[in-house]
Amino acid sequence: MPLADLNARFGIADQLKFIEGPNGLVFAEIDNSLGTSYICLQGAHITTFRPKDQVEPVIWVSKFAKFAPGKSIRGGAPVCWPWFGAHASESSFPGHGFARTVMWEVTQSAALPSGETEITLALLENDQTRAQWPHKSRLELNVIVGKSLKASLNTTNLGDAPIEIGEALHTYFQISDIIDVQVTGLENTVYLDKVGEVTRRTQEGPVTFNSEVDRVYVDTEATCVIVDPGFNRRIVISKTGSRSTVVWTPWEEKADKMGDFGQDGWRGMVCVESVNALENVVTVAAGETHRMTVEYAAESM
Repeated sequence: MPLADLNARFGIADQLKFIEGPNGLVFAEIDNSLGTSYICLQGAHITTFRPKDQVEPVIWVSKFAKFAPGKSIRGGAPVCWPWFGAHASESSFPGHGFARTVMWEVTQSAALPSGETEITLALLENDQTRAQWPHKSRLELNVIVGKSLKASLNTTNLGDAPIEIGEALHTYFQISDIIDVQVTGLENTVYLDKVGEVTRRTQEGPVTFNSEVDRVYVDTEATCVIVDPGFNRRIVISKTGSRSTVVWTPWEEKADKMGDFGQDGWRGMVCVESVNALENVVTVAAGETHRMTVEYAAESM
């Protein structure tokens, strides 16, 4: 849909407008009295979010992120769907699914009485997605921007047989320095450690960082908190409909190989992802909708 039509149908005066970004990508720019956010229509990708009472954004995006058609964006909150990680049987299919690199359409927007701004996007199918996911389904992302950021990823099974999905909001959070932060809420939780030889372990105490971390915590619906003394704040990550949590930092060597972090960019972010993966993949019955919801809020320490 052309920009003019998007703004005519879904724009909201003093709150929401649609703009053209790098390489022709279209973004929803949300700026209300409570918070600001940008959402790329490719991938329904929330690229940043900052409450107005915070100096620093809550959601991080790399200064060296590549914004290009069909390419994933380093940072923000990528939508991983309909599988998480590598595809179970087809190595040629993209890691974390196709949802984060295809176009979505705006289906609804609203200015809420609370002062928050709401927008809903739906994934657009094409021949490539149907070849990789031959199931009748609908995927929507509903986002509410205010003092906190709320997002709901909704999968509806439009077919006549159950479908199984893996999914995530692979969110990158902005922090002062990875060495100084810790993540609480996962104490005594079993996780799959994916650094080196894959090993199943149990978390002892808060998650702290002094090297690469890539962990899938299973059977947990716990609220997590990023404790950041450098920014004098806590980022509270609450969720429903998600039974796994991923914590990830690439650390220096791996980040350098990726090429879109920049020098020391990895130090200013950590991923705490709301997920359904491994033994927590979700079966959606015919005619039913599965909802995974998250809320990100920052508070002073």
